[in-house]
Amino acid sequence: MADAMSYRAAFVFNFLGSAPSWYKWTIAAFLLLNPLFLFVLGPFITGWLIILEFIFTLAMALKCHPLAAGGLIAVEAMILGLGTPEATLHEVESNLEVLLMLMFMVAGIHFMKEGLRFAFTSLLLKVRSKMALAIIFCMLCSILSSFLDTLTMVAVIITVASSFYMVYFDFIQSLSLEERERRKQEGAEFKAFLRDIMMHSVTGAVLGGTLTLVGEPQNIYIAHVMDWNFVQYFLICSVITIPALLVGYLTCLFLEWTKIMGYGRMLPEEVRALLQAKADKQRELMDVKAWVRMIIYCAIGLYLILALALHLAPVGFIGLSVMVLLTALTGVIEEHKFGEAFTEAMPFTALLVVFFAIVAMIHQQNLFEPMVAMVLQIQGVPQLVAFFFTNAVLSTMSDSVFVATVFINEVEKAFEAQVFDRAWFEKLAIVVNMATNFPAMATPNGQAAFLFLLTSSISSVIGLSYMEMVKMALPYLLTTSTVALIGIIYFI
Repeated sequence: MADAMSYRAAFVFNFLGSAPSWYKWTIAAFLLLNPLFLFVLGPFITGWLIILEFIFTLAMALKCHPLAAGGLIAVEAMILGLGTPEATLHEVESNLEVLLMLMFMVAGIHFMKEGLRFAFTSLLLKVRSKMALAIIFCMLCSILSSFLDTLTMVAVIITVASSFYMVYFDFIQSLSLEERERRKQEGAEFKAFLRDIMMHSVTGAVLGGTLTLVGEPQNIYIAHVMDWNFVQYFLICSVITIPALLVGYLTCLFLEWTKIMGYGRMLPEEVRALLQAKADKQRELMDVKAWVRMIIYCAIGLYLILALALHLAPVGFIGLSVMVLLTALTGVIEEHKFGEAFTEAMPFTALLVVFFAIVAMIHQQNLFEPMVAMVLQIQGVPQLVAFFFTNAVLSTMSDSVFVATVFINEVEKAFEAQVFDRAWFEKLAIVVNMATNFPAMATPNGQAAFLFLLTSSISSVIGLSYMEMVKMALPYLLTTSTVALIGIIYFI
């Protein structure tokens, strides 16, 4: 009896580690009730309940990394027969380029962090106006993401923010307990400042990612279905994407001016002085080898931009080539340094595979099919509006790339069945693309860039939780989605 109790205690203690007890019991309740739901309610409703459960694990990312709890839910869905490993493998194969990009591009960016820290620290210290700094970061990320891809830009943002924070963290650790307590408010302000900059940057990257083929995966897929080249995609979608981007910039300025939704936090002068002192000291210590490394970083950065803009190879392969070139030219040869480069991306890569298991369940149980059939029955402009809102809602729950793929395939089938002409087919394709780009900012569920940021180590440090991210992205979501909807109704 005592042994049984000790085993039970050990299980409860280890189940999801140090997560709060109420969270552990909630996940346990999900796992225990899902078989009952399947028996009583059937696979369709149970499938939707499992989606909501998985969303819950994402929302609690700061309490417990979603891989553990979300993975348990996904494994149970496979055991219950709602999805299969084969279907999950198919989803992984379909998104292999994204996974390779996460593994190798993020690792490649890791070896550029010295150069990125140097460049962005110079920018941060030279621009004292918070409003100017916010719009510069937003515009810079949007421009670069239109030629690179959104997740690559987020990897850069995470690297830069982590570098800023580590300078402050190392300084704080060197202080006495009394001095740390005295500077507690300063630390909170600095974290809030980093949250501001990161959210402006990530939303800017997402908005810029709508402009071109290479910005988002669904852009490439939809353009392939429609047989649009790079220039055609830009021109056809620019009537919506460019106004939405400009409104996004105005939203950035408005948020900093009004200081609503948690924005408008300033960089504390003590922290600015600390960063300035650190930057000055690094410049003083830079020898010829250090300056040569900076030149190498610039050259490889230019190669990265050109290779991605010209799509010379899959993004993951370009990332791998960046890692090879940087390590070879800067003399990195120790195995543990290569291992460190993968620590940031691999947890998210694993979580993404778990997410594909949920996507496979959605596909196998046809959870979205009734909505697709319903909106296809509507005629005229109301159909465009219905498509927009349906895609928007589903993109807040599931992967926006998956939603776009499902809808564009169904639209293509209807076109081949001569339900509508080519002109209307193009309009629906634009709607699907816009509705799975802008509204996906509502939650990290649909926008992979937000999910990547949410599950990064820096988010937990600076307090960028799921709900905080939803709140801070809301103004961008409302303004850009409204512009997109107006463009769909009146200008396409």
